[in-house]
Amino acid sequence: MNTLGNAPRNAPRNAPRNADDDIAAKRARLVELEAALARWRAQYDLLMNAFKFDAARALVAAIEDAERERATLAAQLPSEPPVEPAPYAVARRRRRR
Repeated sequence: MNTLGNAPRNAPRNAPRNADDDIAAKRARLVELEAALARWRAQYDLLMNAFKFDAARALVAAIEDAERERATLAAQLPSEPPVEPAPYAVARRRRRR
């Protein structure tokens, strides 16, 4: 990085600039993989229910590759801190007069 905070001219534009950017890029890829896996699993179920076994088996390799990549990415990422629930007030019952 130069003094202005910009990446040098010879740096690739899509390259992460620091560890936080790298983690954010990995998390984004993980979200993409999970969405793709959900679509492929649904498509697999539909094909199996339609008795199109050959087409369903063709998806299995893609699903397995995506699951392996997802597991690798998940192992590389630090765990997110647990989200604490926001405090809330319990409404008190009003007395009847």
